[in-house]
Amino acid sequence: MSIFGRRKSRKKPRRVVFVGIDGTPHSLITRLVAEGHVPNMAHILSEGTYAPMYSVYPTVSSVAWSCMMTGVNPAKHGIYGFVDRKPGSYKLYIPTSQHMTSETLWEYLSKQGKRVIVMNVPVTYPPREVNGILVAGFLSPSVDKVAYPPEVSARLKSWGYRIDTDPWVARKSKDDFLVDFRETLAARGRTLLGFMDGEPWDYLHCHIMETDRLHHFLWEPMEKGDPVYEPAFYDCYHQIDDLLGEVRGRLDDDTTLIVMSDHGFCTLRLEVYINTWLRDAGYLSFRSDEPKSVADLDPSSRAYSLDPGRIFINLRGREPEGCVSPGEEYEKLRDELAAGLLGLRDPGSGEAMIEKVLRREEIYHGPQFEQAADLIAVPFRGFDLKGAVNRPALTFKGNELVGMHTYDDAMLYVQGREFNRDGFSVVDVMPTILDIMELATPPDLDGVSVV
Repeated sequence: MSIFGRRKSRKKPRRVVFVGIDGTPHSLITRLVAEGHVPNMAHILSEGTYAPMYSVYPTVSSVAWSCMMTGVNPAKHGIYGFVDRKPGSYKLYIPTSQHMTSETLWEYLSKQGKRVIVMNVPVTYPPREVNGILVAGFLSPSVDKVAYPPEVSARLKSWGYRIDTDPWVARKSKDDFLVDFRETLAARGRTLLGFMDGEPWDYLHCHIMETDRLHHFLWEPMEKGDPVYEPAFYDCYHQIDDLLGEVRGRLDDDTTLIVMSDHGFCTLRLEVYINTWLRDAGYLSFRSDEPKSVADLDPSSRAYSLDPGRIFINLRGREPEGCVSPGEEYEKLRDELAAGLLGLRDPGSGEAMIEKVLRREEIYHGPQFEQAADLIAVPFRGFDLKGAVNRPALTFKGNELVGMHTYDDAMLYVQGREFNRDGFSVVDVMPTILDIMELATPPDLDGVSVV
């Protein structure tokens, strides 16, 4: 008899342990299981359903995890990237939990009387109040300020907790980064197991951000079979596999394990500087010969871009010095920009670099809609769209950042359940968790349970 979909009788409410492994592709885990690198994960996958999942546009962790934790699209939760523009301004800011306009999964669970423990999820700093413990993510300035309630920080220090790996270490030395990775993950594991064993909880969520860093800096050497860094890459997953084995060994029959990644990864072939193209095509100019950001644009500019591939029209009445009229002129310019972007070619190979260009109304709806970019360019694999404003050439390939995000190779695993459909996305995860915990789903969610 299949265990999938079975509902056992129980005396207490259903609990969930959720492990987020940032940016880990479905295809990578499938291969690592087949090659015997992750025996604990292989056993875990045999106990449930594991499938690829779509991410979100734009495909960045802050947006994807915001969709996961709210069950809604960015025009409802208000997070569109790691950097965004202040309304009515060209100035930029880093979105935090203070800018998130939707209730999170753990806030909703708290209102239902469930005790939650949440660790390290992007866009959770500063930590908002929950019924339980929230340890915020990588934007946290220090362990002293990372937790709700604040007194939890003392316990984190006793475990040697680390907020994140240091990407600047990775830029200088892959070997030093690997040491940093292992130490940071070990501290995160101690903390997870310490909370798991020492605190009451109904929902326990641990986010492993270290894998995103690993992939950005070591994906290409791994993929090319580098004699040093391919085995080192696998060693990092052995450590994750050991932690998953520890977690699985602590679960009772009333607890469901969920493992998820928010996007996939691939080797970065070229960085593509959209503002350089806009400048060279006559759509964008700056007041200075050495601009620092889009805040330095000249009022005659008609469009500008932010990471990754978000294009904003310099619209009259919305931007402070907008010169493009709403209506016909706006739509004509969007058509013109979309056509130009689709025509961008790799200078070396002649291959197209942009797969499609989405208009914001095609993918977003909600009260924060006006914050959305007017166009979202979606690249073919390997072409990483950047918003830098001072790059002389359209493309660049360095030897530091060598991996990039993909939209179509995220993954979801749920223990003891079958999925009711294919083709789901990160926005469907919150209602899935509520379904497993046998709780009502809020009516304004965009996602739908997959179990």
